[in-house]
This record gives sequence, structure tokens and C-alpha cells, in this order.
Amino acid sequence: MQLQNVVEPFGEVNVYKQTNGDLNIVATILTVPDIEGARMGLALDGSASMKKMYGISGIVGGAFAMAASASTPNVVEPVARTMVSFLANFSSNGKVDVIYWACSPDGSKVEELGEFDDQSIQNVAIAGPKKLPWGRGTKLLPPLRLFVDKFKNAPPLGVKNPAAICVFVTDGIIEDLADVKKYCFQYAQAISQKQKPFMKLFLIGIGDEVDEGQMDELDDMFEGSGVKDSFGQSIDLWDHQLASDMNKLEQVFKELVSEDMIVIGSGRILNQGGKICQEYADGVPALLRFTMPAGSNSFTL
Repeated sequence: MQLQNVVEPFGEVNVYKQTNGDLNIVATILTVPDIEGARMGLALDGSASMKKMYGISGIVGGAFAMAASASTPNVVEPVARTMVSFLANFSSNGKVDVIYWACSPDGSKVEELGEFDDQSIQNVAIAGPKKLPWGRGTKLLPPLRLFVDKFKNAPPLGVKNPAAICVFVTDGIIEDLADVKKYCFQYAQAISQKQKPFMKLFLIGIGDEVDEGQMDELDDMFEGSGVKDSFGQSIDLWDHQLASDMNKLEQVFKELVSEDMIVIGSGRILNQGGKICQEYADGVPALLRFTMPAGSNSFTL
């Protein structure tokens, strides 16, 4: 289970309850890792349920349409522009590849907008798909396959050197979750054999209809799997966050850290009763793994 609204300096805290009541904790300290040679992708949900968020009321004409237009702001456009401007700073070519996904009646099509940098994205209207109809389903595998194909020629340098970081924005239930997980396990095996480059995938949920259980399922799908890249680093393709819980854009990178990335010289983890759960005499890593005894309900670094 990923905790919501974690306090700084933590970027993410995951809690796994064991059969004996102990709590295994996997946490990251929020930092911006060194990203070299990575491309960036942004996939915006183009399903019909998103229309209101794009500022489309559905009323065709007349006075009612004017009133509805005034009261239905496009909240996706400023978010998309901000995200592109941020991600472009870390992109190897200074641009972000933007697409709409979940288009067409069954939600399986993708409409590509193109690549944009910090300046050019400000002049593009982000108002939903134009060439394809709005979707009535939400299928994640097609945009995932598209990004994998786009960045397939990057060198297979493993988890520490992602070929791409791709952000997917959605407001609904993912209909092809089983297919996505099957594909991701196959892709992870190809990464482990240096046949494919590693990509980090980040799912952002917006609105009240998002199934956070699905997002957790994707996020945790490699926990305990033992799948590693050719350099011995654990492979974890997915991360997620509810938009309402995102306080900093840097949270996109909250899982791009490792246990050998030291952030401070020494430290320790204490639970609410003052019990020492972990000592870090030789440096506190950006990725923390420790166990708290049964009955623990908080910890302090």
C-alpha cells in the first residue's frame, strides 16, 4: 500500500504488512537523479469522460453553450503545458513527445500531437483529440506499446539509465490491466537480458472515478519478483500518484533512486515508541528498506 500525502523529504512510502504483524517499509527520499540521454513522453487521456476537464460542456450552441463554456474551464491544458515545460528540462533533445490515448469508440487508438519544448507547447491548444473520436473505453496497452517502440533503439543500460520517462494521465478505470501486466513482465524479462532498454512509467490519476487499487497493482507488480537488470538492479517499471497528492513535479522521479545513492552521511529510523528499526552509520540512501515491529504506526528518520 502506498501512503498518501507523505511529508518531505520523503517522495514515496510503501507499507507491506507481514503475516506476523511486522511492517516492511520501502521508502524513497525526494531528489532529482542524474538523468542522461533519456527521452520524455506525456500521454493525455482522450476518453469521453475527460471532456469536461478539457473545458468541453457538450452543449452545442446558443446561450446555454456560452454559459457552459464560461463555467467549464480547461484544466488539462495548463497542467499539460507545465508538465511538458518541466520534463523538457531533463530530455536528451529538450522536447517531450505528447499523445492522446484512449481514443476511438473502444478506447484503443492513439493520436499523436508531436514533440514540444518549453516554448512551443505554450502555443498549442490542448483540448482533446481532433483526428480521432473521443474514446468510450480506456486501454493503456496501445500508448505503452507506442512509447516502447519509439524509444526501442536506446542502448540497454539498465535501471540507472532509463531510455525514457513516460507520464500517463487518466481519469478512469483501465480496462486492459491484465494485458498490460502480462506485457510488462515480458518487457522486464527483455530488459534483464539486455534486449530492451529500461523505461520508467508514471501514472497520474485525476478526478473521482480513478481506481487507485489498479494503480497500486501496477505500481507493486514487481515487488518481490526478483527480476533484475543485467547490472543487478531491481526492475520496477511503474509508479503512480493521484494528482491531488502531487505537491511537486519532482515526484515524477521519486522512484528513480537506488540504495547506493547516498543523501546524507548517517542516520537512523525510529518508530513512534523510539525503537531503532534501522541504522545507517555509513550513509542514508535515497531508497530505504526496513522493517518495523507489529504495532508500529509511524516512523522518523
